[in-house]
Amino acid sequence: MSPLLFSPFKLRALELPNRIVVSPMAQYSAVDGLAGEWHLMHLGNLSVSGAGLFIIEATSVERDARLSPGDLGLWSEAHEAALRPIIAFCRKHGTARIGLQLQHAGRKGSVNLAWQGQKDIPIDAGGWEITGADEIAYPGRPKPRKLDAPRIQALLQSYADAAKRADNLGIDLLEIHAAHGYLLHNFLSPLSNQRSDEFGASSAGRMKFVLAVFEAVRNAWPEQKPLGVRISATDWVDGGWDIDDSVELAARLKALGCDYITASSGGTVPEQKIEVKPNYQVPFAERIRRDAGIATMAVGLITEPRQAEDILAQERADLIAIGRGILYNPRWPWHAAAALGATAAYPPQYERSHPSMRRGDFLKARRDA
Repeated sequence: MSPLLFSPFKLRALELPNRIVVSPMAQYSAVDGLAGEWHLMHLGNLSVSGAGLFIIEATSVERDARLSPGDLGLWSEAHEAALRPIIAFCRKHGTARIGLQLQHAGRKGSVNLAWQGQKDIPIDAGGWEITGADEIAYPGRPKPRKLDAPRIQALLQSYADAAKRADNLGIDLLEIHAAHGYLLHNFLSPLSNQRSDEFGASSAGRMKFVLAVFEAVRNAWPEQKPLGVRISATDWVDGGWDIDDSVELAARLKALGCDYITASSGGTVPEQKIEVKPNYQVPFAERIRRDAGIATMAVGLITEPRQAEDILAQERADLIAIGRGILYNPRWPWHAAAALGATAAYPPQYERSHPSMRRGDFLKARRDA
């Protein structure tokens, strides 16, 4: 029997050739949000990796939605145009389906690049005003401006417009980023949202903005194309957002047409207490899958092929997302296929690297060349 990791999976009209997903990973290499040569290399490489799907990094829906000056954006036609030849390359040479993640950094925004320490950039030094669910600063950071009703409505339009541009590019799947202490997570967590209006005051109120963003994107995104949401399933802090909240949110999102949940965690406050170990976030995917009845994507220190296969076999998740591990080993899907006795897609230029070609078939190929 073929390994589950290399079995197809369908989301609406999109069929993935296998269950391996490359997580969206920020590259901090855009110029004013515009994709460039680095993205061609990076995304082109992922497209031929053998994964069933790769998701383009967190992509800002507005200029001031960026985390850093190097964040990718999709807030104008120029940003769409910059991505177009890169997507065309991936389509021509790769087999992986293509997703894209929409984001707003919220109160964590206006910091320098990850390898520069992500320190605050003042407005007079090229930074921008940060906004949040409330006037509660991320510890050690400036206080954000609380989003009022008109700005909330404008943001909903920005999300919808970015979704339309993604569709123009032929993107197969969208994911809304509502995790890791960024804007949507700011609204969800009681640690960062103490509003008394309709977008706060209760668990249902704190969910309202995220649900509104989802509806705005779903209405702008073609019905046949899947739309998922990445959440932090818990804040890992007493009194914060927790897994019970996440199950309720997932059920509400499913009712609105959500196709899957990526179950990550943390990021709201630095005092989170996380015991990082293999599969440490898999129980969240399992619980949401079971109790909300929605497909889930498991993430977090999933590094070995058999480990990934067991998660699927035990019905703890439907998809396996690999992030940093695939940066370190860009051919992880090929190696997983070899380890599990399956096959993965190879570009013809690289077929000679297959283990079988490094044995007798290689000599035959050389003779026949």
